[in-house]
Amino acid sequence: MTASDAELLDRARAAAHSAYAPYSGFPVGAALLLEDGRIVTGCNVENASYGLTICAERTAAGRMIVERESGPPGERPHIVAAAVVGLKAAPCHPCGACRQVLGEFSCDRVIVEGSSGDPVSIAFTELLPHAFGPDSL
Repeated sequence: MTASDAELLDRARAAAHSAYAPYSGFPVGAALLLEDGRIVTGCNVENASYGLTICAERTAAGRMIVERESGPPGERPHIVAAAVVGLKAAPCHPCGACRQVLGEFSCDRVIVEGSSGDPVSIAFTELLPHAFGPDSL
């Protein structure tokens, strides 16, 4: 059984509570639903050197690679859905760098909270049309 959009947002919200965001005060969590049904979460991790801050989506993508259970090295996992929750803002869409990383893993769609708190599903191609990816090389 696959997780619902609401369940993915709940997992992202829980991850956001673990965020390390002392500079911005803007905790964000992400939950990636993978093709095999697993869910991998991440949160933002800030740094005093702001450019070294890691967003929630990229933290989750790194965990996805480290924690994968099968497949040869270098094989690209497929992200079915990426849920993103900002504890202080709804909706909270992925930044450009995160969109590029999600695109690397053929993300199908992104789920954010609407202004009423309900899940809003957006096709990934709407967030990053004409993406540069592995097929572009």
